[in-house]
This record gives sequence, structure tokens and C-alpha cells, in this order.
Amino acid sequence: MRKLRKYIRLYRLLMAQFLKTMMQSKVDFFMGFLAFFTNQLLGILFISVIFTQIPSLEGWGFYEILFVYGFAQIPRGIDHMFTDLIWILGQDMVLDGSFDRYLLRPINPLFHICADRFQPDGLGELVIGVIILAIAASQLSLVITPFWVLFFIVSVLLGTVIYTSIKLFFASLAFWIKDSISIMSLAYSFSDYAKYPLSIYNTPVRFILSYVIPFAFVAYFPAAALLGKENLLPIIGLEAAVAAVAWVIAYQTFKIGVNRYESAGN
Repeated sequence: MRKLRKYIRLYRLLMAQFLKTMMQSKVDFFMGFLAFFTNQLLGILFISVIFTQIPSLEGWGFYEILFVYGFAQIPRGIDHMFTDLIWILGQDMVLDGSFDRYLLRPINPLFHICADRFQPDGLGELVIGVIILAIAASQLSLVITPFWVLFFIVSVLLGTVIYTSIKLFFASLAFWIKDSISIMSLAYSFSDYAKYPLSIYNTPVRFILSYVIPFAFVAYFPAAALLGKENLLPIIGLEAAVAAVAWVIAYQTFKIGVNRYESAGN
């Protein structure tokens, strides 16, 4: 109980610092929000151009694909807001020894890394994702039930765990190769494929997105279930299993890496 209170006090102090920093960086926040908004607008424009030439894509209509596209942004935005510093773990912390300071306090170093930065840019992804999702849902006349809402919330949380796990796993490789940012960026780029129906890709891409870097379970599968194209309960069960396995692998890799960490001077 005492240890829990220690975590809560530390988190409150860090959150106070985050809010102070965010208020001092309003221009950066709005510029970041505008950049994400423009990027998503271009993505939607690309989809609309495609649908000026064809009535459907592998059985998916424009607003159905827009629903998947918007859904993918929500867990990604949450992950971006709360775990953005994991990118720096893969890029600089091990290489220059700055990871040392996360080992000085008697708290979990991963918790410390995540709590050390709040990235308001992710709020742009989250808001834009919700807007896109709401527009698509209204055009598709979806029947929103309490069970549907519950599935949506649980799926978003599980998707966030999958995003964070994939990022943490590849960042943790820096404990062996010192700088894993290139591998992280390559792996994370596959998340862009999760914004579209899996059926439009060839077999190797579908295999990678489903079993190797499972971004398909972040957006495509749960979105298909919410649209009535898949059964809800089996999909959320699979998503929960994928999230659990991904987190265990990522966190164990991180722990092993921490145990072999020797700082930059050794």
C-alpha cells in the first residue's frame, strides 16, 4: 500500500509538470495538432479519390473503410500521448547512457519512462479519429447498443496495449544494438496498413499484420466486428489474447535488456 502511494505521489508530480509544460507550449501543441489534422485529411482524400473510380474495394464501401481508418487513430493517439518517450529509449537513452537516471529511483523504470513525458500531439490523433469514426458511423446508420459501446471501449484499450507493446519490444532491442530507432520506425510503419481492410493485401502482408507485427488486431478486426462483418465476442477474445502475448513478450524483453544494461561508460 505504501509503495502504491509512492507511485501515485510521483505520478501526480509528473502530471503537474506535464500540464505546466503543455501550457507553456501552446504554439507547439496547435502546430502538432494542425500537422496531424492535415496528414489525416490527405489520407481521407486519398481514399475518396480511389472511390471516385470504383464502387467498393473488396466488398468494403467508402464509409466502411473510413470507419476502419478512424478507429485506427484512437488507440494510436492514446499510445502517442502516454508512451511517446519509449521512442527515445530506442534512439538515445542506451546509446548516451541517459537511461541511468531511470534506474536511480526505487520505482519501475518503464513506469518512470512513460510518466516522464505527456505528448499532447497525440490528442490530435485521438480527436481526429473520433471525428472520422463519428462521421462514418452516422453515414452507415450503425445501431449503437450498450454492448457495442462496451466492446468499442475494451477494444480501444486492448489496441493501445498492442501499439505500446510493439513499440516497447523494438525499442528494447537498443539494449543489444544500442540504437534501434531504424528498426522501430520500420516496424511501426506497418501500422499504416492497419487503416485499411486486410483483404486488399497479398498473403505475405496479411501474415505479417496478423501474426508477426499484429496491427490488424488494433483496427481491422475489431472495426470489422463493430461493423457487423465479424462476430464480436470471438474477435475481442482474440484481440485480448494478442494484447496479452504482445505485452508479455515486450515487457520481458525490456526486463532482460535492463538487466544487461551497462551504461554508456562501460
